[in-house]
Amino acid sequence: MAKVLGATLLTLAMVSGLSVAFLYRHLNGNLNVVSVDDQLTNRPEKVHISAPKQPINILVMGSDSRDCAGCGLDDEAGGGSDTTILFHLSADRQSAYGVSIPRDSLVDRPDCEDEDGKTIPGGSDAMWNAAYTYGGPACTIQQFEQTTGVRVDNYVVVDFGSFKEMVDAVDGVEVCVPQDIDSSEYGITIPAGTRTLDGKEALAYVRVRHGVGDGSDIGRIKRQQAFIGALVAKVISSGTLTRFDRLVRFLNAATKSLTTDIPNIKEMGLVGLQFKNIGLKRIRFITVPFVYSTSQPGRVEWTSDADTLWKRIANDQPLGKLRVGSLGADQVPGSGSTTPTPSGSASGSPSDSPTDSSSPSDSESTTDSPSSTSSPSDDPSDSIDASKDDLEFAGLCT
Repeated sequence: MAKVLGATLLTLAMVSGLSVAFLYRHLNGNLNVVSVDDQLTNRPEKVHISAPKQPINILVMGSDSRDCAGCGLDDEAGGGSDTTILFHLSADRQSAYGVSIPRDSLVDRPDCEDEDGKTIPGGSDAMWNAAYTYGGPACTIQQFEQTTGVRVDNYVVVDFGSFKEMVDAVDGVEVCVPQDIDSSEYGITIPAGTRTLDGKEALAYVRVRHGVGDGSDIGRIKRQQAFIGALVAKVISSGTLTRFDRLVRFLNAATKSLTTDIPNIKEMGLVGLQFKNIGLKRIRFITVPFVYSTSQPGRVEWTSDADTLWKRIANDQPLGKLRVGSLGADQVPGSGSTTPTPSGSASGSPSDSPTDSSSPSDSESTTDSPSSTSSPSDDPSDSIDASKDDLEFAGLCT
C-alpha cells in the first residue's frame, strides 16, 4: 500500500496540484495516527548498519475487532490480534521479509503501560496474542522488542473492515484451493480450484481453520502469507497501477480504519518508495521456527533457531537456511509463477535468494554473525521456496 501510495502521489503531482492536495487531505483524514512511544520502556538499541540507508522494521498486527460493518463473520467477541507479522526491509533495499509469529506462541510477557501510564502486569508462559488483548499495540510492541531484541521503527494495525475494502478495491484477489472449503463457522463455501474472492469471502478465507489443510493455526498462517502475497501481486500489477480509479479506491480503503504511528501519508509514501527495486521473488514470508509444546498441548514454543533469526534480522544479515520453506510473493496465484519446489528437492540457485551475491547485505557485515560456524549457510544449492508439502499443509494448491 505504501509503495502504491508513493507512486500515485508522484503521478498526481505531475498532473494537478489541486488534485494531489485534495487526495492528500482526504487520505490523511482516513488515518488514525496514534503514537505509543511514551508507553514503551527498556527498548533495544537500533543496530546501525554501515550503509547509506538503514533497515526498516514495521510490526503489523491484524485486529480481530468486530466493530465494523459486516465484520461479524462468526460468534466470537474479538478484541485481540490473531496476526502479527514483522516486515523487515533490508538496508540495501533489495529484499523484504514478512516474519509471522504464531498467536499460540508461549512467551514471557513483560510488564507494559496503558495510555494513562499505569502498569499492566506481565506473565510467564503466556500466549503471544494475550498482549494485544491486555494493552493493544503498545503491549504487543513491548513484548516483541523484549522477546526478540529487534527495535520496531513503526507499527500498523489493520482491522477486518479495511482488509475487506482493500480486496474489493482491486476487484478481488485470486486464490487456489485443492479441495472444497465448506465452513459453517465462518459462513464460507469455496469450490476447489482457482477463483477470485471478494472482500467478505477473502476475510473468511484467511481466518478459517477447520476443514482446511491440517486445521491448525500454523496452516492458517501459511495461507494468510499466500493471500498477502497474492494481494501484493494484484496491487502492483499493470491492471491496478494503470487504473487510476482503482488506485484511488485501493488507497482510500487501505487508509480507512488503519491505526499507525506513521504520521501522515507523505511519510508512508516515502517508505513505499524504498520498495521500488524489490520484485515479487524478493518479498519472502517465513514463520518463526518453533516446536509444539509438550507442557501446553496446542501451543508452540520457539526453538534456538528463532534466536538466530532475530539476531540476523536485528543486524540485517542474510538468513541463510532459515529461508528454506519460505513463501515468495511470486509463488501465489496471480503472480505469474505458482509452481512450488518439489518436497525435498534442492533445485534453488543464487537468483532464488532475496539477497543474491551482488547485494550489499550479503557481504560480510561489520557486526559478527549471531552464530558463526554453526549458523545456517547461504548454500546456493538449497531451495528456499515453500515445498509441495508446505502448501498442502496450509490447504493451498500445489
